[in-house]
Amino acid sequence: MSEIYFVAATEEVLRSCYSSQWLAQGDILLSSEILQQKKCRPECRCIFSTWTMPALTEEQIREQFPSLKYLFYGAGSVQKFARPFLKNGVRIFSAWAANAVPVAEWTAAQIILANKGFFQLHRRYAEEGAEKAREYGNSFPGNYHTPVGLLGAGMIGRKVIELLAPYSLEILVFDPFMDEPAAENLHVRKTDIETLFAESQTISNHLANNPQTRGMLNYSLFSRMKPNAVFINTGRGATIDPQGLCRALNEEPRRTAVLDVTDPNEPLQRGDPLFDMPNIILTPHRAGACSKEVARLGEYMAEEYRRVTAGKPALYEVTTDMLETMA
Repeated sequence: MSEIYFVAATEEVLRSCYSSQWLAQGDILLSSEILQQKKCRPECRCIFSTWTMPALTEEQIREQFPSLKYLFYGAGSVQKFARPFLKNGVRIFSAWAANAVPVAEWTAAQIILANKGFFQLHRRYAEEGAEKAREYGNSFPGNYHTPVGLLGAGMIGRKVIELLAPYSLEILVFDPFMDEPAAENLHVRKTDIETLFAESQTISNHLANNPQTRGMLNYSLFSRMKPNAVFINTGRGATIDPQGLCRALNEEPRRTAVLDVTDPNEPLQRGDPLFDMPNIILTPHRAGACSKEVARLGEYMAEEYRRVTAGKPALYEVTTDMLETMA
């Protein structure tokens, strides 16, 4: 019996995240075994997991993992399962910083394309021909002193700022938790959300999903967008009022939304009305780590384990207070 268990819905999911050498450090335990067998594992002091980590109650944790000290999560958000573990005194560590890298890369790439009119020009070229498409393309400012709005400056938002630094962009940020000195250090302009929507050519959402932000991005804000502005969402879909977004896009068809995350329906089913809107571009939640990128998540957690068990300060620990502002 091992002190370390690797937990997920399938062994395949675990092998996509953790190397064979690292998996050899412990035993694989499928989520279904935890939920169905209700077996006590007093030897377990550490769990490594990734996507498909089961949500357990405080009682289930005490009964099945009475000696558990650490949970290392090789993925991003821990919102769905973290609180019962934290209440039982289990320390949680997340590879949110590693998952922030591909999300920020995806976002930064789309911002650069959006400022050039890429998303609108694709459709305009097909419908009206090259000459009119080029003429319309002149209405987009490009990537020189162009205002770009970021909603939220957490781990992902700050990584986006870092990736956009080589470009000559004016970055506006709405984040109630960012103070002016932090904004100055990042070379961004802190502003209110109404100004951000009105002035930005491209807007990217990185707000956490909590009671204060749910449905916060509504028609009143989307209707302030410039006629050819682009709204990008790789953040939590629950922060968006979909009816308000669609209304603003219908009123001004040159506005465009690029949505990698949707709510309340995800994945979207065939026939969903969003697919019928020509100025909404949809992708199936692919901004986060995928394919080879997933291995980065496991590597971050393996390194964190070595730090913590050696008595060194943790880099990626998640606390109860942090859950109030994290995605």
